[in-house]
Amino acid sequence: MFIQTEATPNPDTVKFLPGQLVTGDDGPFDFAGIGEAGISPLAQSLFDVEGIARVFLGRDFISLTKAEAADWKHVRPMALAAIMDHFVAGLPVMDEEVNQSGMSETAGSVDDYEGDTAEIVGEIIELIETRVRPAVAQDGGDIVFHRFEPETGAVHLSMRGACAGCPSSTFTLKQGIENMLKAYVPEVTSVEAAL
Repeated sequence: MFIQTEATPNPDTVKFLPGQLVTGDDGPFDFAGIGEAGISPLAQSLFDVEGIARVFLGRDFISLTKAEAADWKHVRPMALAAIMDHFVAGLPVMDEEVNQSGMSETAGSVDDYEGDTAEIVGEIIELIETRVRPAVAQDGGDIVFHRFEPETGAVHLSMRGACAGCPSSTFTLKQGIENMLKAYVPEVTSVEAAL
C-alpha cells in the first residue's frame, strides 16, 4: 500500500491519501480529540500516535493536525504506519452500528427557509457544493453552511479539517468565498465564521 502525503495551507496539518476511499459518501467526520473518536477505529488508532491533536476523515483522504509542540518528522512516519496497518488489516473506518448522520456537524438546508429566501439559500448551497467544497477538500478540509440571515445578508459557514484553525482560513472566508458568493448571489453581503 502506498500512501501519499500533501502539505496543506495549515502548517500543523498534513493530508494523507491512502489511494482508496476512507469515508466514501458517508462522511466527512471531524474528531477534535480522542474523546470524540470512540465511533471510529481508524481515528482511535491515529490518536494513539503521539503528537496527533485532530483527525479529519474525508471521502478519500485523512487530514491530521499535530499538536503545536510536535514535529512532523517524528509524527508523520508513525501516522503513516497507523494508517497502513489499519487498511491492510481490513478494519472498518467507522463502527458499523453508528448512525453516521449523527456525527455530521449540524448544517443548514433549504428546508429551513421559505419563499425567496429558500431560493437564495439554494443558490448559496449549490455554489458551496460545486465550487467551494471541492477546492477546500484539495487542501484537506471541508466547509459547512450553517445559516443565511436574510435581514443582514450574512452567510454563516464553518471550516473543518485542515481548514479549521488554519492561519489563512479567515482570509479564505472573507476574500475568496465571500467575494464569490457576493458575485453570484447579490443578496449576500458578508460571510462570517459560524460559532
